[in-house]
Amino acid sequence: MDTGDCPFRKKRRPWRMDFSSFALVLVALAVCQTTVVRADPVDVLRALQVPSLPEGVKKVPGFCTSRRSGTPDHAYRISKKAQISAPTKQLFSGPFPENFSIMALVKAQAGLQAFLLSIYSEQGIQQLGIEMGRSPVFLYEDQNGKPAPEDYPLFRGVNLADGKWHRIAISVSKKNVTLLLDCKKKMTRALPRGNNAVVDTNGITVFGARLLDEEVFQGDIQQLLIASNPQAAYDFCEHYSPDCDSPLPKTQAQDPNTYKKEFNGKANPN
Repeated sequence: MDTGDCPFRKKRRPWRMDFSSFALVLVALAVCQTTVVRADPVDVLRALQVPSLPEGVKKVPGFCTSRRSGTPDHAYRISKKAQISAPTKQLFSGPFPENFSIMALVKAQAGLQAFLLSIYSEQGIQQLGIEMGRSPVFLYEDQNGKPAPEDYPLFRGVNLADGKWHRIAISVSKKNVTLLLDCKKKMTRALPRGNNAVVDTNGITVFGARLLDEEVFQGDIQQLLIASNPQAAYDFCEHYSPDCDSPLPKTQAQDPNTYKKEFNGKANPN
């Protein structure tokens, strides 16, 4: 969701923000909330209305400038001006899955070190975060504060912000997280979370930043999906983001020329 038309403007800082400030954020987002159709996998870009091209977002050529069958890919270029967030309930009507996959087709600006996606609890605690850059961290904190920050999984030797397209798939299963990079490289790290771990869906989801952080994501993104099973990450390159000699599945965010926002259950012609 673009917060440009809402009474609140996003502020950023690491991990947590004070509860009173966060409560105001939630109220403002609730006022601006848009009803969307939910599916599995969740198309995060569509749920956040990125295809409607809010301020700081424009349509650009995507991963494949031509495909053997079908039309060329399109992506969305995110600039510093973009302020995109929504209540997490807009993405997940039910509970957030305990075991899941996060999949992205993205080209981050070279040298960037910023978060692509952040999910906050109702209390303003960042429970989930996908970092772009060198040796990126996978931020995850369950309802009991596990794992501690010093135990967040770190993928040393990986650079997700080198100005090139990357197919990134993350599989979270039990107490492990696996990064599958460009359909080839596979790295597994321990995720020492508690049993029956919960990610709160009563807070907000922020795209391209952490609340109050100075660093923001800049670059192109074509897909950002969250699936309710850890196997989907292993199938990302086959079922969701195939090579250019195969057609692109319909899970890609819709073209802004055909995209219509549903506002309070009615089509919005804007």
